[in-house]
Amino acid sequence: MNNILSNYKQIIQKIDSCKKKKNIGENVNLTVVSKTFSAEAIEPLILEGHKIFGENKVQEASSKWENLKQKYSNLRLHLIGPLQTNKVNLALKTFDTIETIDREKLAVKIKNSSENFTNKKFEYFVQVNTGNESQKSGIELKKTKSFTDWIINDLELNVTGLMCIPPFDEDPTIHFKLLMQKKLECNLRHLSMGMSNDFEQAIAAGATFVRVGSAIFGKRN
Repeated sequence: MNNILSNYKQIIQKIDSCKKKKNIGENVNLTVVSKTFSAEAIEPLILEGHKIFGENKVQEASSKWENLKQKYSNLRLHLIGPLQTNKVNLALKTFDTIETIDREKLAVKIKNSSENFTNKKFEYFVQVNTGNESQKSGIELKKTKSFTDWIINDLELNVTGLMCIPPFDEDPTIHFKLLMQKKLECNLRHLSMGMSNDFEQAIAAGATFVRVGSAIFGKRN
């Protein structure tokens, strides 16, 4: 547990250093990716004051976070993995921000289901497939603005940002810059990009959320 806290503090220091280096005034949020790790591993970070966490599986997150959210106030949980339409209700019950809207059918299901959760203030990100990879989720780069405009104007969902996962064998900065361009086109506030290996490059390119897990918790089982 001490290692987790020590790693967490090092990541915070690196984020602050990146902001100073690039003279970034706006906030850069750290989403601690806690997938596969237990509530016991997560709790020290909550006690340290951290509020934003990310999970990629709805079922796992639901069972793990129900008690944590009852115990601690003001936690915000982000879904950063793919979402099936049959899991939307459980996802909305569990998460505060859905980062992976990537198709019309899913957006419509979220719209219809969110009407059952009037007590929650959701945020949504559109996932963009910047590398046009057939095996990866995300809207095509060229369709990002029209898709985002449709969700905001027709479905009236609170879309505040874009997210991407660059191809593992390419320079991530190229993809971060592409996403930044789309953010400006769509007039959105947030960019969720960058993980343990490249979050510093993401911050330099304009990320407002970075998703860091293994650099804090260590290798997953």
